[in-house]
Amino acid sequence: MSAAQLALPASLWAATATPGVHTPPLDNDKQVDVAVVGAGYTGLVTALHLARQGVRVCVLDAGEPGWGASGRNGGQVIPGLKHDPEDLLRLFGPVQGQRLVDVAGGAADEVFALIQRYGIQCDATRKGWIQPAATPAAMRAIERRAEQWRKRGVPVELLDQGRVSQRIGSYDYLGAWVDPRAGSVQPLSYVRGLARAALSEGVQIHGHNRVTGLRRDSSGWTLTTDTRRVVTAERVVLATNGYTDDLWPKLRQTLLPANSFIVATRPLPEQLRRTILPGGEVCSDARRLLVYFKQDAQGRLLLGGRGPFAEPRAATDWNHLRRSVVGLFPHLKDVEFEYQWAGRVALTQDFLPHLHEPAPGLSILLGYNGRGIAMSTTLGRHLAERLLGQAEHFPFPVTPIRPIPLHGLQRLYLGVGIAWYRLLDAIL
Repeated sequence: MSAAQLALPASLWAATATPGVHTPPLDNDKQVDVAVVGAGYTGLVTALHLARQGVRVCVLDAGEPGWGASGRNGGQVIPGLKHDPEDLLRLFGPVQGQRLVDVAGGAADEVFALIQRYGIQCDATRKGWIQPAATPAAMRAIERRAEQWRKRGVPVELLDQGRVSQRIGSYDYLGAWVDPRAGSVQPLSYVRGLARAALSEGVQIHGHNRVTGLRRDSSGWTLTTDTRRVVTAERVVLATNGYTDDLWPKLRQTLLPANSFIVATRPLPEQLRRTILPGGEVCSDARRLLVYFKQDAQGRLLLGGRGPFAEPRAATDWNHLRRSVVGLFPHLKDVEFEYQWAGRVALTQDFLPHLHEPAPGLSILLGYNGRGIAMSTTLGRHLAERLLGQAEHFPFPVTPIRPIPLHGLQRLYLGVGIAWYRLLDAIL
């Protein structure tokens, strides 16, 4: 894939983000302490925290900072994981499970703390997350989730059908819970702000340098790039998430890079803006195939959800989301859509992030399953502390690289599953 092919795709975020920083391709070979592959949230946060402790860090990316999912996602900063607190305790035991609950529960705090520390201009707001339910079974699950977090001191709210309709502006839902820890950012502006902060701490960032080779010998690691430049380092961090390729054997087969599609309306008139999420919350529902939505700083309604696994080819690939907008908000039936785009979400088999260390001096962190802004920010810091020797234990166990069985067929299976789940969501 050429540099021209890796130009930032057209999107609402690309059109409205703060200016990017200068990250020129390598013009000579470099020797550093740590080389990071991937200039998204994970790579930049890890590099930033390492550099603050005097580590020489170089970040390489095939595109520009935020070219991948970090610059294309829905901008929702939601704490927690797909697994509820009691699930984590059951999976990991009382000690490590509780640590995971604490880390995941505080993940949004880390995002907003970094934004404040470095003065990142990214339309950051913190008005909470509403998760509504469309079926009685989903409502029961939401009530259990809310109660688990309430027991841990989070001042959650439960909403009945009337109140959730007022808070969201849609009559499709039976009720909801509200997590006040959550918020919203302009995601490309956030990643560009992280890049600017990392540069200010001494990190070297080089865009449009695809790493094509990774080799270890007695003196450390050698990274070769498509620009014929070489970086040598004592340690390497791979932070490629949904855009992972074959740089490290079998790594790509541990993930399913599902496309998340998003549409955005034109700025809504003030009278319509006041009818949809008037409190400024973000929202993602509890369907099998969830949709997520919010308003941006200019009053556009964004709505996203799953789409075809293949890269989008035609405007009709977003039609299901346009229908969802009108289905949820019938009074928007005449609204015009201004933007449509897609980005890859890295799904793991257990729906948890993974840390791999398959060779001495190599760390691989990926797999956020749709919770990337908050979890990559906090886990990037934890990874930096691990590399610095400041933390013996990472929140998640270090696991071997285990390819998903029949990985090549998984897209077919999931494609059928998505169609089935979409049908169930429509009729149940």
